[in-house]
Amino acid sequence: MRVFKTKWFERFSRKNDINNLMLLEAVDRSESGLIDADLGHGVIKQRVARTGQGRSKGYRTIIIMNRGEKYFFVYGFPKNERDNLRQDEEEEFRNMAGYLLSLADTQLSELLDKGDFMEVKIDDKEI
Repeated sequence: MRVFKTKWFERFSRKNDINNLMLLEAVDRSESGLIDADLGHGVIKQRVARTGQGRSKGYRTIIIMNRGEKYFFVYGFPKNERDNLRQDEEEEFRNMAGYLLSLADTQLSELLDKGDFMEVKIDDKEI
């Protein structure tokens, strides 16, 4: 299983003190079938705790996934700033899922090399 985040999500997570371990915990919950919201076509919404608080008052992340294979963190927002996604945003994420989940390994490597995506690692080790 490989876990990635977009360049945008990397900035979002850094700004909000969301570390890679927190992201991997969200992936682990989804692997166990504990998905906060299934938006369809490989798009899920998972909660990530705010440091020192629980998940319910924390952040909402949008993950594009192919269970057991690849996870892409593509968007996030604080719960206190926004209730939910608009319908058109959900549709955009479903379209994005079609693209991301169809990437060949060579294409994904190119995107990583360009810096468009980062692989989520702990202590410089791939998960």
